[in-house]
Amino acid sequence: MPSPSFVFSVIVATLYGAAYHLVSGGDARRLALFLLASWLGFALGHAAGEILGITLLDIGPLHMLPATVGAWLALVTARILTRQPARGARAR
Repeated sequence: MPSPSFVFSVIVATLYGAAYHLVSGGDARRLALFLLASWLGFALGHAAGEILGITLLDIGPLHMLPATVGAWLALVTARILTRQPARGARAR
């Protein structure tokens, strides 16, 4: 059975990814991409907080501040990397 902090982490990261998708838009594939990016960024941010000893806004064993920053950085990075190129003027 997963620990309560793990379940809470998955729920929060999922909400971050879903909220980002709601704001930025896209199809179901982009939603899946944003959810994966948010989960990965949240986990990496938590790990960075553990390694660096950042204890600001901890919730139990969860380093909430670095995990949140990691999730949002991953979401913005995913958005930038998957951005469609701007369409130029049509040739005559």
